[in-house]
Amino acid sequence: MPETTMLSAKGTKAGKVELPDALFAAPVNEALIHQAVVRQLAGQRVGTADTLTRGQVTGGGRKPWRQKGTGRARQGSRSAPHWKGGGVVFGPHPRGFEVRMPAKMRRAALLGVLTAKAEEGALRVVEGFDLPEIRTRAFAERLAGWDAGGKVLVVLPSRDPVVERSCRNLREVRVLLADSLNVVDLLEADTIVFTRDALARAGEVYA
Repeated sequence: MPETTMLSAKGTKAGKVELPDALFAAPVNEALIHQAVVRQLAGQRVGTADTLTRGQVTGGGRKPWRQKGTGRARQGSRSAPHWKGGGVVFGPHPRGFEVRMPAKMRRAALLGVLTAKAEEGALRVVEGFDLPEIRTRAFAERLAGWDAGGKVLVVLPSRDPVVERSCRNLREVRVLLADSLNVVDLLEADTIVFTRDALARAGEVYA
């Protein structure tokens, strides 16, 4: 079972913590991870764009001018696509972008990303945040003490208003619950910060 150093709120070493094999020793399948990313991003698309075809445009029933004798090209309807205000050819219509993927494959992709991040050294496990009140500067100091740079993903065992509001103004910090991890947020993060309780909670949910 892999181990990592657990850090205190001040950034000092507070002992060792074992990382569950089920979470951080899983096979890394890049094709499976890519499929999971495509599925998640596709699921975020709304698919409500809509256009009118020439049959749906109001009017256009009368011929604009007679067929012959005017010197102009013959026209049959003002709702034709080449007229201003006419119908749209091959325009978008409401549709769903859902990509189906079995739950076992989704979980395997998630565990693969966690394993890859741990192998890259992007994982931090902390005892807690020790924030008695909402302080953005204090939270930023905690991150600096943990050497958590770049885009940071903070994983909590449950909702914590003090932590969530303390990092609200930090643009590169995102907060997730341990039971709501997803492939895209994990891949985008340069550093992933787990609390000790969040690590235990993730083990219960995903192991």
